[in-house]
Amino acid sequence: MGTTEGNTAGARPAFRALVADDSEFARRNAGKLIASLGGVVVGEAATGKQAVERYRTLRPDLVLMDITMPEMLGVEAVEAIMREDPAARIVMVTSVGHQEVVRRALGLGALHFLMKPLRLDEAVEVLRFVLDARGAGHAG
Repeated sequence: MGTTEGNTAGARPAFRALVADDSEFARRNAGKLIASLGGVVVGEAATGKQAVERYRTLRPDLVLMDITMPEMLGVEAVEAIMREDPAARIVMVTSVGHQEVVRRALGLGALHFLMKPLRLDEAVEVLRFVLDARGAGHAG
């Protein structure tokens, strides 16, 4: 499950991320983006329900959450995660046509959103903003 390639033994990642998307291809691409920023994917989820369960177990610094997933929609997963941890840093990942759902997720506590297909320059900017938003680089 975890993708820790590129993280040398003993080196501490800049941040730990959970990637929630029903597409393995999308999860792999998100993992490359996270690695390019010095982070590590500590967990993946293919359903909204898995995303909530993995968040609960892993407590990552960042969650990339797809809007459309089986079992539980991304926005429902955001609601469940934020209820348990109001300090969670969640970025919604969506395709065109889901603006209303993105607004709802932002209203529930998601900090930002990215459009598919992910553009590296935009994604880097958004993730840096979100990681800084609630003190990601915390010691501990």
